Formats: sequence, C-alpha cells, structure tokens
Amino acid sequence: MQRKTINVDGVAASYLTAGDAGPVVLMLHGTYWSRVWQPVIDDMAAAGLRPIAVDLPGFGRSAGELSVADASIPALADWVVRFAHALGISGPVGVAGHDIGGGIAQHLLVDGKLEVSRLALMNAVMFDSWPVPGVARFRDPAVAAATTPADILAARRKSVITALARPASEAEIVEYLDPWTEPRVARSWLALAGAAYSHFTMDLVPALRTSSVPKLLIWGEDDSFQLVEHAQRFVNEMPHSRLLRIPAAGHIPTENDPRTIANALVDSFR
Repeated sequence: MQRKTINVDGVAASYLTAGDAGPVVLMLHGTYWSRVWQPVIDDMAAAGLRPIAVDLPGFGRSAGELSVADASIPALADWVVRFAHALGISGPVGVAGHDIGGGIAQHLLVDGKLEVSRLALMNAVMFDSWPVPGVARFRDPAVAAATTPADILAARRKSVITALARPASEAEIVEYLDPWTEPRVARSWLALAGAAYSHFTMDLVPALRTSSVPKLLIWGEDDSFQLVEHAQRFVNEMPHSRLLRIPAAGHIPTENDPRTIANALVDSFR
C-alpha cells in the first residue's frame, strides 16, 4: 500500500492505493477520511484488484478546503469524476462508498458521468437516514460560525471512539484524528456538515429502483449512526442488491472484521 498524490483542478489530491493492474475500485469516504479503507486495501490488491481510496479535497492528506457550495453530494461526485479522469480512468469502474461517501457513490451510479460497473455501500447514508443530529446542527450558519477547530477535534474524537466499536489505543485514535489538527480540514468538515441534506439521496431512489448494476451493502450491525434497518430497506427495494451484516461491528466495520470485508469486496468487484 502506498500513498500517492495527483493534481485535480490544480490542487493536490491524496490517495491510498496498492497494485497497478486489475479492475479499478474507487473508494470514497464521508465524514472521516481514506483511513477507513486502509485495513482492506492490501488484501484487495493481492486478489487482483486495483483499490484507490481518495481523500476528498480539504480532507485527510489532500490539499485545499471545501466550502458549503462545493461540499454537496452532487458537487463532490463531479469532483470524483475529475479525479478519475486525472488518473486516466474513464470506466467501467467499481465504486465503494462509506458514510456520506456512499451517497456520492449512489450519485455517481445514477448520473452516468462515470461508468459504474458495480457498487458497494458500507454503513452509508441513504434515503432520509441522514444527517444525524450531531451533524445536522452545523447546517445552522450561526452554529458553524461559533464552532472552533478545537471544538471539531474534540467532537471527532468522540465520534471515532464510537465508530471503532472496539477498544482502541491512544495511538490509533491520534492517527485517525491527525488530519483534523489542521484548521482548514476542520473547516472542510464543517462545510460537509453544512451541505448535508437527505434530499440528495432521496432524489436518487427512483433511478436506483430501476438500476441493474450489482450492489453490495456491508454493514456493521452495531452502528448507532447509520442503522442496519436502512440497509435492509435498501436491499428490499433495490434490484440486484444484497446485504452482508458484520456482527459486533460499528460505523467503520473495516476496523472490526477487515478480512471478511476484503473478501466480500473482492468477490463483488472481481
């Protein structure tokens, strides 16, 4: 596994990848960063895939800073298309999305600007399942303006500890939190929260109901942010979809059972 960068719109975009051949799988994060996919990347590459887990602009190790105007699901989906084109990827391509990244992945499938061959959603936003109250409150400009980077860092610490759903060392927690020590990354998170509206996923439902693209849902059953009931509703309503439940796992199930998840992604995308 390597971390690489490429310029998109003149700004450095950072991504994790392994392997240099095989079917491409674009892996998208939401309110966290590419670190959520790290536990499965090497196993996916060893099985013949080319995983690419990107940090959205202003997040993780990518440069730049998001504003509310460019932090919506449609705007970020367009950015992912430009990122793929910068890498010379035009399709067909597999797409995996976690959290709000799952909303971006659904938008990519529906809008057709990138040819999506298969879709995987991991504890992703869908329907009207989001934003959770802890995120929705930042849509109020007054609340956002009164929130400091230190406030964001403290809130992210609580969120990471809950999402891991297992005992974690301080070193692990610090690794997850490291990007948010930069004020611009904290401000980008506020922008993402400010653009978090469920109509972006609700608008996709009619097209998803007619899509023949295979869809794999992977879900930590103990997730308190995105309940497994939403995933069950998705597979009940959307054709060519199936659900893999990960017992005793939270919002980031790659941290609880990476081998099972890697195997499922390999089976789906290869």
